[in-house]
Amino acid sequence: MDSTWQAYQHRPLTIKLWPPSQSTRLMLVERMTKNLTTPSIFSRKYGLLSKEEAEEDAKHIENVAFATATQHFEKEPDGDGSSAVQIYAKESSKLMLEALKRGPKAKEDGELINEKAAGATAETVFDISGGRRDFISGEETAELLKPLTGPSSYNKICFSNRSFGLDAARVAEPILLSVKDQLKEVDLSDFIAGRPEAEALEVMTIFSSALEGSVLRYLNLSNNAMGEKGVRAFRSLLKSQINLEELYLMNDGISEEAAKAVSELLPSTEKLRVLHFHNNMTGDEGAIAIAEIVKRSPALEDFRCSSTRVGSDGGVALVEALGDCKHLRKLDLRDNMFGEEAGVALSKVVPAFTDLTEIYLSYLNLEDDGAEALANALKESAPSLEILDLAGNDITAKAAASVAACISSKQFLTKLNLSENELKDEGVVLISKALEGGHGQLIEVDLSTNSITWSGAKLVAEAVVGKPGFKLLNINANFISDEGIDELKNIFKNSPDMLGPLDENNPDGEDPDEEAEEDADHDELESKLKGLDI
Repeated sequence: MDSTWQAYQHRPLTIKLWPPSQSTRLMLVERMTKNLTTPSIFSRKYGLLSKEEAEEDAKHIENVAFATATQHFEKEPDGDGSSAVQIYAKESSKLMLEALKRGPKAKEDGELINEKAAGATAETVFDISGGRRDFISGEETAELLKPLTGPSSYNKICFSNRSFGLDAARVAEPILLSVKDQLKEVDLSDFIAGRPEAEALEVMTIFSSALEGSVLRYLNLSNNAMGEKGVRAFRSLLKSQINLEELYLMNDGISEEAAKAVSELLPSTEKLRVLHFHNNMTGDEGAIAIAEIVKRSPALEDFRCSSTRVGSDGGVALVEALGDCKHLRKLDLRDNMFGEEAGVALSKVVPAFTDLTEIYLSYLNLEDDGAEALANALKESAPSLEILDLAGNDITAKAAASVAACISSKQFLTKLNLSENELKDEGVVLISKALEGGHGQLIEVDLSTNSITWSGAKLVAEAVVGKPGFKLLNINANFISDEGIDELKNIFKNSPDMLGPLDENNPDGEDPDEEAEEDADHDELESKLKGLDI
C-alpha cells in the first residue's frame, strides 16, 4: 500500500529551515513595513504610521521574533527548524498587530501623526444598495437621496442594486451636481438592471454629465451590460478623470470595441492601482486594447482580467504590458485560453513582480511547458507569495518537480490550488515533500481531481495535518480506496474539519494494487525527488 513512499526511505532529503538567511530577514522587515504603512481598519481607528516609524518598528519586531525563535531552536538542536519558523512567523504577526493597535507615536508638542489629525476620518459613505433589488421611481429617489441635499461630509456614494429609470435619473441629477466636488468614490454598479437599452443609455449619460469633473480615486461601473454604447455614454465622466486609483468594469459586456473605447476615453491612468475586467467578452483584440491601458499604468498593484475569452495573442500582449508594472501584488488571469505560448511569455515578466502576494492562473491551458516555465520563474521571484493557483491546466508529473521546487521556496504560502490536473501519485509525492518543511502559515491545499490513489493521498495528508492554523485539505474526486478513506479519516481524527468532503471519490477509478506499474516508476521518481531543490 505504501510501496511508492517506502522506495524513498533510504534517500531522505535533509531540510534545514533555521536560521533564515539575512536576505529572508530583510525581506520580512520590508514586508512588515509595507503592512504597517498601508491604510486599514486599524489605521482608521488608531492612526497611520509614517514610513520611518514603521521601518523602525519592523526592524525591532523582526529582531525580537528572531531571538525568540532562535532560543526555541537551541533547545531542540536535532530538529529541522520548522517549529522555529512557525514561532518566528507567529511572534512577528503578534508584535505587528500590537504596533498597529498602538498607532503612531506623539510628537514632542503632543501632536499625533494620524489620519484623524489629518482629517482623513471625515470620509463618510452614503449607501443605498441595501434592501430589495428593485426599480425605483422619481419619488422614491428624492426620498432616498434626501441626506445628500443638505450640508454633509459624504465623499463616497454607492447607488448599486437599485435600478434607475429616466424619472429617477432626472431627480438624482441636480443632487449629484451639488455634491460632485466633494466625491472621491462612486459606485454605480448594477444601477440600470432591466431597463430597455435606449432608456439605460440615457440614464448613464445623465449620471455621467452630472458627475463630470469630480476628482475620483474610485469608480465602479460593473454589472451594467454596457457594451461600447454604454462605455461611450459615460464619456464625460471618464474623460474628466485624471486621478483614478481604482477602476472596476466587471460583467459589463466589454467587447473588442468597448475595450478600445475605454482605452480611448481614459485620459490618464498613471495613478491607477486596481484595474478589474472580470467576466467580459473581450477576446484577443480587446485584450490588446486593455494592454495599452496597462502600459500606461506603472503603479498597478491589482490586475484582474479573468473569464474574458482571451486567447494566445491577446494573452501575450497583456502579459508583456504587465512587465512595466513593477508594483504588482495581485494578478488574476483565470479562465482564459492563453495556452503554453502566453504562459511562457508571462514567465519572462514574472521576475519583475517582487511584491507579488497572489497569483491566479487556473484554466489557462498552460500544460506542462507553460506551467514549468512559470514555476521556474516564480521560484526565483515573488518571495512573499501567499496564494498560488494553477488549477485546471493539464499539468502532469512531468512538471511536478518544477512546481514542487517553486512551492518549497514560498514559505509564506497560505493557499495552494492544483486541482483538476493530472499529477497522479507520481506528481503528488513531490508536492507533498515540498509541503513538509516549513510553510507555517499554510491554511488550504486543493489537490482534487488529480487521479490520486491512497499512496499519494496519505503523503499529502501527513504533510499538512500537523501545521498550525491549517484549515482544509481537498482531495475529493480522486481514486482513493475505501480502506484509504478510513485511513485518511484516522490521520485527521483530532481535526476532522481539516479534511474536505470525499463524496465524489471513485475507489474503482484505478487499481491501487498495480504493483508492477508502481515498481517500474520507482527509479524515475527517486531521481526526481533526489534532485528536488528545497
